[in-house]
Amino acid sequence: MVPKPPPREGQLGFIYSPPYRVQGISVAGEQTSVHVPELDLAFDVGLCPRPVLTASTIALSHAHMDHSGGVPYYFSQRAFQKLGTGRIVCHPDLAVPLRQMMASWVELERQRTPHEITALAPGESLQLRQNLLLRAIDVSHTGPSLGFAAVETRSKLLPEFHDLPQDRLRELRLGGTAITHAVEIPVVAYTGDTEMGPFLFRDEFTKAPIVITECTFFEPDHRDRARVGKHLHVEDLRTLLEVWTARDVIVVHVSRRTTLSFARERLREVCGDASERVHFLMDHRVNRVRYERQLAESDASANVKSEGATTEPSTEEVDVDANAAQESS
Repeated sequence: MVPKPPPREGQLGFIYSPPYRVQGISVAGEQTSVHVPELDLAFDVGLCPRPVLTASTIALSHAHMDHSGGVPYYFSQRAFQKLGTGRIVCHPDLAVPLRQMMASWVELERQRTPHEITALAPGESLQLRQNLLLRAIDVSHTGPSLGFAAVETRSKLLPEFHDLPQDRLRELRLGGTAITHAVEIPVVAYTGDTEMGPFLFRDEFTKAPIVITECTFFEPDHRDRARVGKHLHVEDLRTLLEVWTARDVIVVHVSRRTTLSFARERLREVCGDASERVHFLMDHRVNRVRYERQLAESDASANVKSEGATTEPSTEEVDVDANAAQESS
């Protein structure tokens, strides 16, 4: 009898939430790593799937092995593939143990791997690039833990100057008058592993158009298990979806004991219509159908624009037709 081949594993989940791609792998207790390429940022690095290597910064929510096991591999491969020194951003209580872990690899490998480990306290922000911050948010899990938000910063004209002409605004600015104020706009928020708490009602979560959230428990009789492990239960999502205005809420950290069909059913049962904007990162079939629909809609829109451009007469043609009409009259 010919034995079966090993199961196919390791396929990345993928969701397109314009203008961002959210991709990665997340199975509770095994591995979680979520990558947003447009931000050059990943959240957690359980086993470091290959695309995550391209992220120059990884925001580490906590140090459980299924979220941090890929840290040394990430640093090593970044150096090996000449991608530049990788950076891990973590809770201050984790910075020293992580540096000690990297130091232990020196004797094992007989070489020193370039790495950067940056401590970020709750409420602090780190500039990722111009006009983009990474903010650490205090959450509640079984060890030192953080949630994160990628926040855009923009300058907005103060209301009292709205009606002034550009020349006057330029004059005021050159004269040293502050005519703008900074505005923060959360673009992607990540809960990490956490229980329910007031921190999930901060602006970074309620106003972000994309929220990536854990939800580990779905069974009705598992509320106590969620409480002990300090994880979210699907019934917590019902409350959160009432205040989160996100266009797309992406669920990660579902365990293997919960089938996706059951998780979807429970989500609809508990959250009703609000469940329509919730997606499971690892639901490959449903997400593929959604992406194919997005492609079809994009192609149709492009075709309409193309047809409009070819059928709309130019100004010159309109003038010729008008002259012809005048001559015939």
